[in-house]
Amino acid sequence: MLELNNYYIQELENLTDLFTNIFVIIDDIYNEIIPIGIMNRRNIKDSKLSDSEIITISIVGELLTIDSEKSFFSLLKREYKELFPRLGDRTRFNRTKRNLHLVISKIRGYISEFMQLYSNNIRVIDSMPIPVCEFGRAHFSKCFKGEASYGICASKKETYFGFKFHALTTVDGFLTDYVITPANIDDRNAVWDLCDKYRSISIIGDKGYINKRLTPELKGERDIDLLFLKRANSRDNYPKEVRQLLFKVRRRIETSFSQLTEQLNLNKVKSKSMLGFITRTSIKVLAHNISFLINKLMKNDDSMAKIKRLVFG
Repeated sequence: MLELNNYYIQELENLTDLFTNIFVIIDDIYNEIIPIGIMNRRNIKDSKLSDSEIITISIVGELLTIDSEKSFFSLLKREYKELFPRLGDRTRFNRTKRNLHLVISKIRGYISEFMQLYSNNIRVIDSMPIPVCEFGRAHFSKCFKGEASYGICASKKETYFGFKFHALTTVDGFLTDYVITPANIDDRNAVWDLCDKYRSISIIGDKGYINKRLTPELKGERDIDLLFLKRANSRDNYPKEVRQLLFKVRRRIETSFSQLTEQLNLNKVKSKSMLGFITRTSIKVLAHNISFLINKLMKNDDSMAKIKRLVFG
């Protein structure tokens, strides 16, 4: 594994610094873990941008929260021509980005492994809805037919059409794993996929993960302790100080979800295909995590704060 903790990350003064820092990290990881066959694939020499440049541009684009890709490309051509003199066509850029979805996933996994070296064995689990269109248009929409489904958002007490984003985070908010399911999939059914690579950890969830069978099965098969906030009228509820601690820990994943939705627009689906949706989601999660990593390398525990100030002023 690369010695990521030995990187020198300069103070972020402008977006050029942000592009540079992200590119250096992405390119080093890319050259470390991506197979030679992908690096030297057919016609790669004719590409105007390297894979690392495409991924870097995509990450910064998500951090800028510019909904219009046309506007973002205009910004790049106008303000950052020296960084990307051969930017090329937007349609071709997006096609190549979609083809790199497995590469993006590998890079995200690599960063996740590195960050988990510095975390304990406690994870927080939760889910959030990702509507793909307005509820009134769902019956007539052709997007994601046979892939998305109707589900209920408990916090808003409303039905929506789309997907559900299930995630695990560390106690300080780094997103280690996620899966996307149709909206009608129960949160408890996604736990097994999220925990597939884990043994002997503790997971903290909310009331949505209460299940008499799930907790002992996780403990017996994988030595995973599933702790969840119990209902107020539960006869065997935790002591008050334990409830307060669990609630405090769970608030961090809510902050991470807030960053994913409010800053990175995870819940706004602009893609028209499943591959595009998966790729765009992976880029958004990678953008969140690499922001977290940069702040760690800068010895700053306030995750994403510097980048958020840089982007939004």
